[in-house]
Amino acid sequence: MAILITGIAGFIGSFAAKSLLERGEEIVGIDNLNDYYDPELKKKRLAELKKLKNGKLHFSPIDFSDGALLNNTLEKFDFDRIIHLGAQAGVRYSLINPQIYGDSNLIGHLNILELARHRKVRHMVYASSSSVYGNRSTLPFKVDSQPDYPASLYAATKRAGEMLSESYAYLYRIPLTGLRFFTVYGIWGRPDMAMWIFTKKILQKQPIMLFNNGKMQRDFTYIDDAVSGLIAALDNPPQDNNKIKSGGSLNPHNLYNIGNHHPENLKYLVELLEEACGCHAIKELRPMQAGDVSTTYADIETSKRDLGFYPKITLDIGVGRFVEWFRHYITHS
Repeated sequence: MAILITGIAGFIGSFAAKSLLERGEEIVGIDNLNDYYDPELKKKRLAELKKLKNGKLHFSPIDFSDGALLNNTLEKFDFDRIIHLGAQAGVRYSLINPQIYGDSNLIGHLNILELARHRKVRHMVYASSSSVYGNRSTLPFKVDSQPDYPASLYAATKRAGEMLSESYAYLYRIPLTGLRFFTVYGIWGRPDMAMWIFTKKILQKQPIMLFNNGKMQRDFTYIDDAVSGLIAALDNPPQDNNKIKSGGSLNPHNLYNIGNHHPENLKYLVELLEEACGCHAIKELRPMQAGDVSTTYADIETSKRDLGFYPKITLDIGVGRFVEWFRHYITHS
């Protein structure tokens, strides 16, 4: 049977689809191709998927926050697993356009849970975020903590998605797995994230803004590692056995951190980018932005134990790969 992937034209979604197509899976993909960032990048990711010889891909450009459209579009497809990666991303954007976060991350998430319930899927994996931990969690962030003090609306909607999922696992015994991704980066990445923004500005000799006066740390996770964790989670659904799961649930609902277990200083990232770009960055130190957090740091012990998740790509290697790809992409766009 097929696998449904929401947000298939997104960064993680396109790589997840690629990995599954390459192992011969049939994929039903949906994405609304919105203009939060350049839709042409999303279309190019889809074009790369269509070049693959293995598997089978069906794509529909729909918005899953429209429940009726979602159900009507997918009526003709048979799938027994769901990878729900579609969402409105971005901490800072949530400060100026909150409504879209409610539509996508709350109503949309509920629509996908309802779809999973009525289709009786054997497993649904969904994207959460390291943002749920906020500023009040003890380092490293442990997946069984109760991160109930979000620092942004985006974080609040992702935590709400986890709680909605827990209720569906309890009420309907649907096997669900939430993945708290930590700063995923790499080739074909998102233009709204620091890796892309910094690289572009360094090459153009424009200033880059370092918030909290540059005193920031992030647990950077290369896209290949993130997707290996996602596929491992998909292939290991939680059992309905009344035993405590990763994340603390007694229901068939796992939560995992997908990170590198190694926070890196923002200034070190800039040094690596300067080396890869072959020029110095012009740095502007700024105060902390509303909704942001100073440090993210993933405890991945249960991800290792249950999924065999061992990230392999260090930041220096990942930055080099990204800058090489970025130069080629910009030149040929």
